[in-house]
Amino acid sequence: MEIGDGTLAVGAGRPEAENFAPALPGPVFAAHYHLTGEASGPYTYGRDTNPTWTLLERAIGELEGGAEVVSFSSGMAAVAGVLLSQVRSGDVVVLPDDCYHTTRALKERLESYGAVVRMGPTADDAQIGLLEGARLIWLETPSNPELDVCDIRRVAEAAHRAGALVAVDNTLATPLGQRPLDLGADFSVASDTKSLSGHGDLLLGHVATRDPGLAEAVRVWRRTVGAIPGPMEAWLAHRSLATLQLRLDRQAANALAVAEALRGHPHVSGLRYPGLPDDPSHEVAARQMRRFGCVVSFALRDEASAERFLGSLRHVMQATSFGSVHSSAERRARWGGDAVPAGFVRFSAGVEDTDDLVADVLRALAAIG
Repeated sequence: MEIGDGTLAVGAGRPEAENFAPALPGPVFAAHYHLTGEASGPYTYGRDTNPTWTLLERAIGELEGGAEVVSFSSGMAAVAGVLLSQVRSGDVVVLPDDCYHTTRALKERLESYGAVVRMGPTADDAQIGLLEGARLIWLETPSNPELDVCDIRRVAEAAHRAGALVAVDNTLATPLGQRPLDLGADFSVASDTKSLSGHGDLLLGHVATRDPGLAEAVRVWRRTVGAIPGPMEAWLAHRSLATLQLRLDRQAANALAVAEALRGHPHVSGLRYPGLPDDPSHEVAARQMRRFGCVVSFALRDEASAERFLGSLRHVMQATSFGSVHSSAERRARWGGDAVPAGFVRFSAGVEDTDDLVADVLRALAAIG
């Protein structure tokens, strides 16, 4: 029976009802388990498996539309878990040149192992032109921080014809906003630090795939390097899934309202939000996304203007990352690594009252002078 996203999120990964047992068992803290005889069974050693991970991975697998999931200690651990488990010396990897800057930083590591890395932009499915002889293509859509979008299905079909695997960083959308596996990707990867857990209080990541062999390769890599999640983080993330649909809907509504308020403002240029009907990415995004996410990007005229704007916000914290229930914003160029103007702002809409959030943004823009 088909159920709605809210019902799915509330029940995802929950164990069968048992009299006198909690609906969601608390975190299991164990470095080792009782183990006699042969070393086989579901739980043998804490770096290999944990009952709290099991429930979270089952839950995310349901959200991903049916998948095996491997959870990780952070989003970058999940990214590395795919790239470094699948790529060997001599392999060709295609990366977006406008994706998350730490993902791009893996280019040097991959090349040091003897891989060949090609890079192209997300927009207009430009990475298709780099596929010849590739082992794996990495997509990030919408891209972070500039919010360009590529057609996952089109790129995946081209990649598979060329014999390449397809991995999609789905952090911004989450599985309730976009399901890369349904669109032909081999891997759906995310930093669950952000929208999926949604409270800005933990680090976590995951890899989802419908191929048991690929899942096992990623799982072996996690066990070998020890990039495992903590049980408390896993439990907190699972608990947080119950409100995922509620949070995403409110955040997307707030992001759209902020974007509409910014449109045409004299201080603002380069406004991007895939949910805007006139955004360059809207047509493609509308075909493959069910929710357009919480992030809006735009530029103010210079660094000083951006800092004045950020410092004048009352309900929005200055912080990196995105996807929290609390709205946040930052001048992205302060980190380096992204080809954005000095006054570029990445804005993450939270779940505050929409009118309050829009008024705060407009008040801060007026303070620029």
